[in-house]
Amino acid sequence: MADRPAALFALGAHHLQALYPPRSMHRLQQLVRIDQTVVAERFDTDDIRAALASTEFLITGWGCPPITAAVLDVAPRLRAILHTAGSVKALLSPACWERGLAITSAAAANAVPVAEYTLAAILFAGKDVFRLRDQYHASRNFTLAEVQTGVGNYGRTIGVIGASRIGRRVIELLRPFDLEVCLFDPYVDAASAAELGVRLVDLDTLLRNCDIVSVHAPANAQTHRLVGAEQLALMRDGTTLINTARGSLVDTEALIHHLETGRLYAVLDVTDPEPLSPASALWELPNVFLTPHIAGSHGNELARMGDCIIDELERILDGRPFTHAIVATDLDRVA
Repeated sequence: MADRPAALFALGAHHLQALYPPRSMHRLQQLVRIDQTVVAERFDTDDIRAALASTEFLITGWGCPPITAAVLDVAPRLRAILHTAGSVKALLSPACWERGLAITSAAAANAVPVAEYTLAAILFAGKDVFRLRDQYHASRNFTLAEVQTGVGNYGRTIGVIGASRIGRRVIELLRPFDLEVCLFDPYVDAASAAELGVRLVDLDTLLRNCDIVSVHAPANAQTHRLVGAEQLALMRDGTTLINTARGSLVDTEALIHHLETGRLYAVLDVTDPEPLSPASALWELPNVFLTPHIAGSHGNELARMGDCIIDELERILDGRPFTHAIVATDLDRVA
């Protein structure tokens, strides 16, 4: 047991049991020496500084304090940072890459429930479930033999903005259905689009021609209000916009204008600002389906992220590279 490398948890302690339930914790402790009662929620206490001195693997997650050069100075044996969550942008300083640390995250595991949420939203939107639910609720009646026009998912055109991990997972989940998928992503070429089984188009073409548009690009300076007033105006009447990425990618006020006219529909798991102001029109608009940033991992889905990190740990202990390695040059292109 003593020959196993030392590891340390650095995250919000209240997340630990959900991320690493007993089965996962047992598996983890077969690989490394790690004390589940010692969780770093800050790095400046004597006990944590002492633990860092021998730590080779830092297992982080939501609530981890920033890992600065000063933190690395007291962790001379550190080999890798394994982040049991998605983005590492706010967590890691440039020093982490400058010192040659191997870095990975569970972003791929977190992409799974977001893509599942998106698939459900696409199919419900195509079936016009949100409007018909409200219509049924208001009338308390319907005619059994009446065929709803303009409803259905046969031959719908779906637009995916961003071939991110989540965007690619959404495309994969859409394959069994009778849908045409268009993709906008400036980093994807025609050959890659063909491999994905999608039609590569520019953003304006996607917005003009798709029945349902789902946003999956990262939030950065280039994507701020990527779907703005001009872009929203291109969308056909009755189009549904789905956003599970970041609220900043969509111009909220411009979207509200199109929603108030009844021209567009929206499924929004993220907004700008977040949370919404209590006075926001989005709360009351009947053509908006709002959820409280729940598309990502929650509940038992957190254990998938823990298992992903244990898989990565097994790889590096076997001398293999991480499956989901994060390099500094990718930071501008990932969430």
